[in-house]
Amino acid sequence: MDFIIANAFAQTAAESQSPGIGQFIPLILLFVVFYIFLIRPQMKRQKEHTRMIKALEVEDEVVTNGGLLGKIKELDESFLKIEITKEVAVKVQRQAIAQVVPKGTYKK
Repeated sequence: MDFIIANAFAQTAAESQSPGIGQFIPLILLFVVFYIFLIRPQMKRQKEHTRMIKALEVEDEVVTNGGLLGKIKELDESFLKIEITKEVAVKVQRQAIAQVVPKGTYKK
């Protein structure tokens, strides 16, 4: 009956091995890959956005995260007023600005 069901023998005492650096190498490599491809580019984009937000000036033409295109008419520490048409101006947070577009993009 040994050819159908294998016999279960007691295992011999294995040598106790302490976890070495070899077991952590895949985890370390995974962290390095995440840092190179995800964390570092995101930090770079965040720094560029912060720099752009600080450099905003009156009469700059901007696009908000919601897609509104307009010209900056007033600046405050945390808010700015964007003129969308001659009669319509919207107050938005500075952080809501997605990008500064070239002059002449916004035409009334």
